[in-house]
Amino acid sequence: MERIKLFGLTGQSGAGKSTVARIFEENGFLVIDADRIVAELYNGNSACLMAVASQFGKDIIKPQGGLDRTLLAKRAFSSEQSKTLLNRLVHPFVTARLFEVLKEHPQARAAVFDAPQLFESNADVICDAVICVIADTETRLQRICRRDNISVQQAMQRIKAQLDEDYFKKHSDFILENNGSENSLNDKAVSIINRLKNSI
Repeated sequence: MERIKLFGLTGQSGAGKSTVARIFEENGFLVIDADRIVAELYNGNSACLMAVASQFGKDIIKPQGGLDRTLLAKRAFSSEQSKTLLNRLVHPFVTARLFEVLKEHPQARAAVFDAPQLFESNADVICDAVICVIADTETRLQRICRRDNISVQQAMQRIKAQLDEDYFKKHSDFILENNGSENSLNDKAVSIINRLKNSI
């Protein structure tokens, strides 16, 4: 059986990564959403949730089961050290689930791993190619504020918490700049998709 080609999709908050993921899906790619995996891992009383609770307090688990996201966020993002610890706990579970999903789709010739923390989790090393979506800061600020109904200051905090644009550019095989219309983004994404299909 041939190995499934795996392409990493990542990008800056507000750059339009989710839109690009949808375009890949519309063009026949299996898209695996890292955020959705994390949400699943935090359900019930999973091993992942137990591991996180052992470090951040048993009270982050709600009485009826599942995660108290607000409480975890308050503790995990209180310092860079705490945030790093959370990532180290969760990322291995996400990667393991990624492999499970790939095995569940043996008919797929290629898959896209949609992961905002692709580089932080070192998942880029298992990808055949990495696509990143970037946009200028002002455009991202407007999109984040509109999408999440938060202030400019809160949006800027999110932006500053991420890797900078130069890092994305340096460590990606394909770069999608999304400062224009959705039609323009679609055309750029389809161009990359066609190149990737030729490599499969």
